[in-house]
Parts: sequence; structure tokens; C-alpha cells
Amino acid sequence: MGQVTSLFARKVVGGAGDVIDASAVLAFVGLDVDGPWDPKVMLEEDDFYGMIELIAEQMDVTSLALIVGDAMRPDEYGALGLAWKAAPNLLGSFSRVERYWRLWTSFTRYELERTNEGVLFIEQRKGARRLGMRISIEADLASGVSLSRQVSPRPFSPLAVYFKHDAPKTTKHHEAYFGCPVHFGADKDAMLMSHQSLSEPNVLGDEGITRFLVSHLDQELAQIDDAPALQTQTKGEIARALSEGLPKMGDIARRLGLSARSLHRRLAEQGLSFQTLTEETRREIATAMLQEERYALSEIAFLTGYSEQSAFNRAFKRWMGVTPATYRKSPK
Repeated sequence: MGQVTSLFARKVVGGAGDVIDASAVLAFVGLDVDGPWDPKVMLEEDDFYGMIELIAEQMDVTSLALIVGDAMRPDEYGALGLAWKAAPNLLGSFSRVERYWRLWTSFTRYELERTNEGVLFIEQRKGARRLGMRISIEADLASGVSLSRQVSPRPFSPLAVYFKHDAPKTTKHHEAYFGCPVHFGADKDAMLMSHQSLSEPNVLGDEGITRFLVSHLDQELAQIDDAPALQTQTKGEIARALSEGLPKMGDIARRLGLSARSLHRRLAEQGLSFQTLTEETRREIATAMLQEERYALSEIAFLTGYSEQSAFNRAFKRWMGVTPATYRKSPK
């Protein structure tokens, strides 16, 4: 199961407007309606689709993807959005997405394919074509058009748009938005763009800024490639938080760039729980610190999240079968 930036979820909810309960819908994916718009906070793919389907129970979603796409702004995408604007032309903008898509999502792949007619911007996804996925794909391509129109010096429309899924009850809104033929039931999810439209200089293209942003994006991508396992990351954040008391899963999830719901699900998929990792982290810190005579038992209790030494003593005896004092004296 992959992940996607929570920015997309917030934009979908915003596009739905007042006809839905935004607070309840965002809570479904573990987000606070008044929380920060942080594109680095990620959601599980299944939760994201489920949220869209929850919205579909409350309103007609035929045009929702187009509304969401039209509302997208480059600045909301962080460094990647700025790189989109600063690219020399639209081909450069779409090339940034092709290279750095993993900063947004882990379940959608984007690629460019050059043809005699133009350049195809293709979206690749796996899995059952459920309603949430269909609307998400439509919103992605609608976003590509909207973002292109914001940086192109001329009115932009693709030559054609393709969706694998069947057409909604009416396609007139799609054709009006994209400004070109829209083909449903196709063999790909993509849009075809002319060579000329992609070669026009972007209105805010800047080679110097582009070089800086590309370097920054390369570093972000390297961090994803080198990211430690979720279990290690979670225990590390728990360890850093323990001196402030017993950490809550929501707080640790935010430090990891996840919603609490996503962290719970991803740990469960590995047969783990937040409570188990918290206990393991406390035990590991305690046993390591007991090797050092310079740490008083009261200090170890505090640094492992216990407000009272007696509670720490009971927990340690449950873990190791002996009290902390006895463990410290025993040969290792």
C-alpha cells in the first residue's frame, strides 16, 4: 500500500465546499481541519481513496476532480512546485514531475513519452479502479492542465486526454475544462500535449533558481532513498520525546510526516503496534543507561517517561524479571 501527500486530501475537501462536513471527512484520514497544510505529511492510499468515496456519499462528484485540479497552485507543492514555475518551459516543468514524483506519492508513477503527434504525460497506477482512484486520476490530469496554464505565456490546452475508466454520466464538463477531446475507456491515463506548447518559455522561468531547486530536490529524493525502516524511525522519535513524558501516537506520527491513522496502519501491516514500540524503546534506553553508574535511577525513570521512580521500578521488573538496582549490580 502506497502513500500520497495530505495536500491532495485537503484540496479535495476544499473543492467539495460547504456541502460536506469537512472536519469529519478530514478526520477520516487522521487530519485536523484547522491543522497546517504540510505537503510532507503523507496518507495511506486506501485511506485517501476512502475519503473521496465518503465525499461521494454526500454530493455529486462528477465535476469534483475538475474543481480540485483548477484550484491547484504551484506554491502549495513546496520546492517541487517552485521548480515547476522556474523551469525554462513546460517540457522542463513536466520533466521535474517525471523525476521527482516520489516526493508527492509512492503509488503513482509519471512518465513522458515522445510521439510524432506530441508528448504524452502518462500516469501509472496499480490496483482496482475504485471510485476514489478514478476521481484522483482525473484530478491529477486536471491539476497538470491548471498548473500549465499558470506558467505558460499562451492559453494552454492539451491535444487530447485519456482515461482508462468508463465515462461519467456526462462528459461535457470534462471537455469544457480540458479544452480538447476526452477519451474514456482508453488504454492509458494520459494527456497528449503539442511540442510547440511544451517549448514555449515559461513566464517565470529562471535557470539560476532552477539549478538551486533541482539540487534541493535531489537531496530530498536521496533522503527518501536512504530513509530507515519505519520501526527504526518510530522508535527514534519515541526516544527523543520520552523526557517530556509518555508520547502520544499522533505527536510521533506528525514528527514522521504521517497521520496517526497512517502510522497505526503501517505498523499493523508489519505486525507492530505503537504501544509495543514504546515499551521496547523504554526498555532499551533503561538497560543501556543502567550500564552507566553516573545515571541515578530517578534520572533514568525521568528519561524513559516515568513521573515516579516506583512506576519505573515496576515496569522494569515486568520487562527483565528483576528491579533496576538488581540489574545494575548483576554481571553483564
